[in-house]
Amino acid sequence: MITDRQFRKLKIDLGTGMTLVTAAVRAGMTEKTARKYRNMTKPPSESKTEHDWRTRVDPFENVWEDVKKQLEQTPSLQAKTIFQWLQREHPGQFQQGQLRTLQRRIKRWRATDGPAREVYFDQVHHPGDLCASDFTRMGSLGITIAGKRFDHMFYHFVLTYSNWESVSLCYSESFQSLSQGFQDAITRLGFIPIRHRTDRLSAAVNNLSETHDFTARYQGLMDHYDMAMEKIQPRCANENGDVESSHRHFKSAIEQALLLRGSNDFANIDDYTKFVQQHVDFRNAARSQRLAEEHQVMRELDIRRLDSFTKLTVRVNRGSLIRVQGNAYSVHSRLIGEQVQVRIFADTLEVWYAQSKVDSFPRLRGRGKHQVNYRHVIDWLVRKPGALADYRYRDDLFPTSRFRMAFDALSVAHAPRVAATKYLEILQMAARQNETAVDNALAKWLDSDQPLTPEHVLKDVMDASSLPAPREVQIDAVDLSSFDDLFSNSFFNPNQEDHDDKEVIEVVKTYIDGIEQVEAEIPTESKKRIDVGTECGPASGDAAEGTSAADVPRALPGRCATSDSGVAQLRAVPVGVGESGMSDAPSESDRHAATPIATSDGKGSSQFRSQATVGEAGSPSPRLA
Repeated sequence: MITDRQFRKLKIDLGTGMTLVTAAVRAGMTEKTARKYRNMTKPPSESKTEHDWRTRVDPFENVWEDVKKQLEQTPSLQAKTIFQWLQREHPGQFQQGQLRTLQRRIKRWRATDGPAREVYFDQVHHPGDLCASDFTRMGSLGITIAGKRFDHMFYHFVLTYSNWESVSLCYSESFQSLSQGFQDAITRLGFIPIRHRTDRLSAAVNNLSETHDFTARYQGLMDHYDMAMEKIQPRCANENGDVESSHRHFKSAIEQALLLRGSNDFANIDDYTKFVQQHVDFRNAARSQRLAEEHQVMRELDIRRLDSFTKLTVRVNRGSLIRVQGNAYSVHSRLIGEQVQVRIFADTLEVWYAQSKVDSFPRLRGRGKHQVNYRHVIDWLVRKPGALADYRYRDDLFPTSRFRMAFDALSVAHAPRVAATKYLEILQMAARQNETAVDNALAKWLDSDQPLTPEHVLKDVMDASSLPAPREVQIDAVDLSSFDDLFSNSFFNPNQEDHDDKEVIEVVKTYIDGIEQVEAEIPTESKKRIDVGTECGPASGDAAEGTSAADVPRALPGRCATSDSGVAQLRAVPVGVGESGMSDAPSESDRHAATPIATSDGKGSSQFRSQATVGEAGSPSPRLA
């Protein structure tokens, strides 16, 4: 095949006077081909003729009119279905390899002569105008909680302009799930759009007894937030395409995050919901700019949240049961014959009586199921042990597998009525004492060779639940003389061998060595001393220690030794005391004459006389200061 580039090259070379042979070689074609294109005015791409003729005989030419009638009556028929119909109508005429020929011919007919196909019209989204929501199931991701399969779905809320989204975990398409998920979404958003669009919500409607009841509740929810309610046409999911498309992208993002995490298993439901919410927040972070545009036109959320539950009044029957939406639940036998109010939430049920909540339990999924708590009926069941054998809800009276094993073991060892009596005694023990302790006791006796009896189980339960006797704690009186040791020389003696803390000894050694080094650098004549009596102390009601009023004719306060001349003899105290305020007793070589102090009788000098002046002692060091 000659390309347009080769054709142009040939024309240019021939136009310069080059020979045909040379121009053909330069253009990459033979002389014969060059002679063919020399007189052509159009390039090869424009000179081609479309292939509009058949090279083989059409095998469906004789039956095409019948095929066309089938397609006109039912346009959704597939080519494979029509081919199988032709094989039945004309045995042996059509081979399996001719299916592709029929598919091409039907495709061409639909494109040229077939009915008009549905047209999808792109819409312009306005900020703050429309939000859409729907439920999406997550079973395809294979999520497990503590190793068990977790069947659930999410209520998915999307703003069509910014694609901001919110999800809420739920288990069924119910009005409670819709109300809770919708209100959770606008609470996180903090604003209220103008319109809310959903599908027909057929599953949610079926969960209520009447369509009118659901419509009234849903309309009341929208009226509370002053929003317009919109529904798409039946089987037209494309009309809610924004949230449908978000379903796919949301589940794909969670699937990829699980692959990156390396496991689909979570310890509990809270861990799973936190994991999902983190990735939703991450996706919303990229939509903050367009979300800010919606915030400018949406109304702020300043309305009280509605209760996301449905109220139902039922009467407790003689079996201590109530029936809610096709399922049976047990309540305490005290309520038999009474009317109670049941509040139906998305995940739980609450039982109210006389304006007080008396019980709550998980909500059952589906219909025809039952949930009986043995604690509600055990008090009367022990009085009627014969009813256990054929009790409709007997399987609910086995809290764990060990209780079932215990019942089977008692049924083998005793007559049916005796076995039922003994098992009910054990069950009553679990209701009144501790179910876990009873379960542990059953595990012990089921593995032993001795017979299982309620007495043995009760003994183990009481032993497990008994508390140890309180111990008497004797606290010795604090010896206050230990504080005197803080000021004794022996406490800081580094040579003391029985000291408990070696680290303290090292610290004390370093401290004493530092003090001795500082005192060694101080000249002897600069160390002032004041001799204080060994038994000086302030007398009650007298002046402060070491002071005396000059005009009071009496002795110094306290018991202080004085000389014959009336001068008080004060113990010499070194100036360079340590951080603790204490020091060892001065040696005799460090003592100086005490400064005379005038007594009350006028003897002696009335002023202190310094033993050394500043000039004699030199400038004082910072340590002395």
